[in-house]
Amino acid sequence: MRCLSTRGGAAVSLTEAIDRGLAPDGGLYVPEAMPRVDARGGRLAEVAAAVLAPYFAAEPLDGDLAAMCRATYSFDAPVVPLGDRGDRLLELFHGPTAAFKDYGARFLAEHLARRASDGERTVLVATSGDTGAAVAAAFHRRPGFRVVILYPDGRVSPRQAHQLGAFGDNVRALRVAGSFDDCQRIAKEAFADPALQHHRLTSANSINLGRLLPQVAYYAHAAVSAGERVSFVVPSGNLGNALACLIARAMGAPIDRVALATNANRALVELVEHGKWEPRESITTLANAMDVGAPSNVERLRVMFPKLGGVSADSVSDAEIEATIGRTYRDTGIVVCPHTACGVEVLRRLRTKGAEGTWIVAATAHAAKFASIVEPVIGAAVTPPRALAELLAKPAHATPMAATLAALASEL
Repeated sequence: MRCLSTRGGAAVSLTEAIDRGLAPDGGLYVPEAMPRVDARGGRLAEVAAAVLAPYFAAEPLDGDLAAMCRATYSFDAPVVPLGDRGDRLLELFHGPTAAFKDYGARFLAEHLARRASDGERTVLVATSGDTGAAVAAAFHRRPGFRVVILYPDGRVSPRQAHQLGAFGDNVRALRVAGSFDDCQRIAKEAFADPALQHHRLTSANSINLGRLLPQVAYYAHAAVSAGERVSFVVPSGNLGNALACLIARAMGAPIDRVALATNANRALVELVEHGKWEPRESITTLANAMDVGAPSNVERLRVMFPKLGGVSADSVSDAEIEATIGRTYRDTGIVVCPHTACGVEVLRRLRTKGAEGTWIVAATAHAAKFASIVEPVIGAAVTPPRALAELLAKPAHATPMAATLAALASEL
């Protein structure tokens, strides 16, 4: 599969696009064509291999794809009932760091580890909370890689911050004096700086197709397994997860509508509702992983899907997040994280307006990662899954860093 830059650069192979992460002209790589796949039922790893096969055909690791998918999708993404109206949750938090980012990060690590290399590579990642830990877990102690994580100091949950600093070994966490948008800006500047290329930088954010494309698989799997056309509500920050859902639909998965759920950061809502794209400073909210004022993947979205048919967007306030967490627990016994709560609230609004059919909310992270927010609302403790509990039991350390490229260059 050939890939093009969103800014018009020369086409490259998918393998080269994944290796680079970001195009030399600063654009994001997009597939030259959108293949259609008639994905059948089966285990998640099998559906993933079918969905990804057209992209990897004739690529160097084409023959490794099935094994890569088995290694990546070794834990399920179950769809469970949400209340008594036929609504459902797609649980994407059963991986090693209890967030949906585990799927894409593990696939990227499998891909890069199988590529011949003549020296250490630096995986640079900006995170608003969950991406960094997923990437750290995927590359932890892998020979030939070091991981450098940029996260906004004080703007991730306490347990997320602990996760980021608990890996050690070849993983280093840098707590940046700024917002996630600052972290993302610094990472992009680093990829574009010739003076830093001797570090052999590669991206592990969803700006990398090797992170984004694997996320298409769980939407296709959930839709095919439902046995009917379904619609999704996707909590959206940097837009990678929502874009993966749109790609799954464009590839032929039986998906009807896609609703984006955001927090008080409304840039995506303005884009979808009014066609206006106005990046802005991010607002700090309870759903911190979605505190993004200038989502990188908007550039991809506008190139790949200039017409957003069947797509809506809505935003949810902090007060509504807390109310939804409490109401969902009282009504169903299910504990949702603040990001998933945004999706549940948006679905409630859609139902109130008469939305019909089967709807699935993407549950993006385990509620235990946000215990300081969730537990006071529900009045009960949330038990962390085993992998998260093991990380929380380890000591953690993160180095403070100014929000500048020069500061990152010094740390590198």
